[in-house]
Amino acid sequence: MQGIDKDRPSAEWIASLRQRFVTEKEIDHILTRKLARRAGPGYSPIPLEKLVAGVKALLLAEIGDSFEIKDARWLSGGASKLQMAFALEWHRPGVGFEKTAMVLRMEPSESIVETSRLREFQLIKAFDGIVPVPPVFWCDADGKYLPYPALIYGFAPGVTKPSDASSGVSGLGTKLPQAVRERLAPQFVEHLAAIHRRDIGNAGLTAFDVPETGTTQCAEWGVNWWDRVWEEDSDEDVPMIRATSAWLHRNLPVLDQPSIVHSDYRTGNFLYTEHDLQISAWLDWELGRIGDRHQDLAWTTSSAFGSYAEDGKTLLVCGLIPEAEFLAAYEKASGLKVDAQTMHWYKVYNNYSIAVLILATGYRAARNGKTHQDVLVTWLIGIGYMLLDEIRGLIEKGN
Repeated sequence: MQGIDKDRPSAEWIASLRQRFVTEKEIDHILTRKLARRAGPGYSPIPLEKLVAGVKALLLAEIGDSFEIKDARWLSGGASKLQMAFALEWHRPGVGFEKTAMVLRMEPSESIVETSRLREFQLIKAFDGIVPVPPVFWCDADGKYLPYPALIYGFAPGVTKPSDASSGVSGLGTKLPQAVRERLAPQFVEHLAAIHRRDIGNAGLTAFDVPETGTTQCAEWGVNWWDRVWEEDSDEDVPMIRATSAWLHRNLPVLDQPSIVHSDYRTGNFLYTEHDLQISAWLDWELGRIGDRHQDLAWTTSSAFGSYAEDGKTLLVCGLIPEAEFLAAYEKASGLKVDAQTMHWYKVYNNYSIAVLILATGYRAARNGKTHQDVLVTWLIGIGYMLLDEIRGLIEKGN
């Protein structure tokens, strides 16, 4: 790292990273874009008026001038992105005049996780009518009209937890009453199975590469992604990060069947309506990819997202269902087998990706004043070494 100014990366250094760490084309694009604009100004509060003007410019290009934007306001939630809620009065094709509640979801100057708004847009659109998702309308993939890349989707009704319940950051530690769990758990399993069963061929996912079945390409693309992010963003050499990367490369699993992977499938990322206990929308698809279903299974069953049942002994997957029951129900609903060894590899992989984001990207984005969430991001850095210790335990268990 000596002699490399990561805050003002040279074109030659960026080119060397692209050559060393081969991954999907769109991932390469968004990481390269991040580095190309890194030397620019940091985050500064963006007036709502500027965002409204950007949305107007986007809509003028998409639907003409027969619309009006009303009630623009900041929306909380979405820790890595800026979000603005507004109402659009317009003549909706096939519907007629209506007032639609919408949300603008946009990158900050530099996010703790740099992702593609185009991929997120395509994924949500691909699951319309298959699992509950908010309607998506428009995407400004490269920030042509808005300050940064953004998408616009419909406002979905529901809550992430009971109105009288408490939880930690991003829904962690949510405790659901047994009556709520019993209604939500079957939907939770069925929706994950439906995501993994989705036909990739007719999903319109042009911003995604499909890894080759029967090879380790899928896993290698993934590790290369986070290896590259570490090289781009870290300011210290952490031996456990290097050891984890080496272990992941030595033990790459073979992909038996490509599936669409949500990559953050858990409590806190779905909404449900309290009056009938129906899941109304799955959110936060930004890290989704075409990959190995075991990545989702490993993520969803992480103890970090679990909570204990009333007996104080039974750990519930995402606060909903015991792990053995969850996996058995998933196999039945999906018709797909769960391979314990592959799932274990993805537990290490998932922890590695989060450790990289916290210890490297989060640190650099906060230090350089690139994010609106600098306090949260700095707080998260303290968790990074706990993750490394968990990775060490997983690797030792696997060996």
